[in-house]
Amino acid sequence: MATGVDSDVFEQLVTTVDRFARERLIPAERRVEDEDDIPEEIVAEMKEMGLFGLSTPEDFGGIGINVPQEARLIETLCYASLTFRSLIGTNVGIGSQGIVMDGTLEQKQQWLPGVASGDIIASFALTEPDNGSDAGGIRTSARRDGSDFIINGTKRYITNAVRAGVFTVFARTDPDTPGAEGVSAFIVPADTPGITVATPDRKLGQRGTKTSDVIFEDVRVPETAILGGPERLNLGFRTAMKVLDRGRIHVGAMAVGQSQRMLDIATDYALERKQFGKPIGEHQLVQGLLADCQADLHAARALVRATAETFDRDGKAILEASCTKYFCTEAAGRIADRALQVHGGAGYMAEYDIERLYRDIRLLRIYEGTSQIQQLVIARRTLAQRAG
Repeated sequence: MATGVDSDVFEQLVTTVDRFARERLIPAERRVEDEDDIPEEIVAEMKEMGLFGLSTPEDFGGIGINVPQEARLIETLCYASLTFRSLIGTNVGIGSQGIVMDGTLEQKQQWLPGVASGDIIASFALTEPDNGSDAGGIRTSARRDGSDFIINGTKRYITNAVRAGVFTVFARTDPDTPGAEGVSAFIVPADTPGITVATPDRKLGQRGTKTSDVIFEDVRVPETAILGGPERLNLGFRTAMKVLDRGRIHVGAMAVGQSQRMLDIATDYALERKQFGKPIGEHQLVQGLLADCQADLHAARALVRATAETFDRDGKAILEASCTKYFCTEAAGRIADRALQVHGGAGYMAEYDIERLYRDIRLLRIYEGTSQIQQLVIARRTLAQRAG
């Protein structure tokens, strides 16, 4: 069980992040939307606050929060636009956690201090053009050449690729073994010859986040670049699943933070907007929309926190993490829809924040395992547990 940060210090950190989200980030949201980028002064402030190193152990320059603390902090940060979280998200989550969990001491010493400071952005290169949730179908190859490996292939929708200083790259090292067993994870510096990062994608929402294709053409790395060292050859898929397990709790917390924001916006509008001579919040059908939002939100928050405790205690929470990611992101979608409905025609107009938040929240049901993949995981584990 991870000890995390002292409770008094942690509560101060939550208060600081809450104030930062409300007073600094929310006022900057429209600028980010217009410029499709996060202002450099905000990036600098996030570095200064230590947000890039939240989950990096203290021994390597981070703050060292545990999973329940991470869930609360990410929920707090995500009261503001999800774009800001995306900047630190790979360093706190999928980009760094493979190194934290399975890296050698040398790999941790080489990369984690820079990750914790934000001077190095870490990216997680798993998804491919033909393989998203089917990580066992990876086609990117890593062919042995003496004591080196030559990596060839294309990765897609890689978050923070244009900012990355290092990639965790998943590639097939055993072409004769189909599925997940022949895949290894490599730590690859972004300036390694043969790596091309494509122009950032244009997306429905979350403007300011950066995802790109990353092309690997005869990228040569030593066998010591294997995450965990040469003895972890062909074990990369296990690392990926552990990282995604924790990441699903993280995404659930993101959904809760944004859901609270959307409910607050809808409630404020219901108190102020008048129809038929009284605030619309006094009409029972509008109250029903708000009540359904509140019930979904309470259930989602309780599920995230319970799953985070389970992960922290047991070191894994496969079923619970999938339930969390599935329920919380689907609930956020329902809350977004109801919150926009409370606004009526105004909710469809870009001058109101709910229009942007409605677009932004949609992605949560897709990345780090779609809702349909979560359903498969949940069902299969449910059946297996019952079958004994």
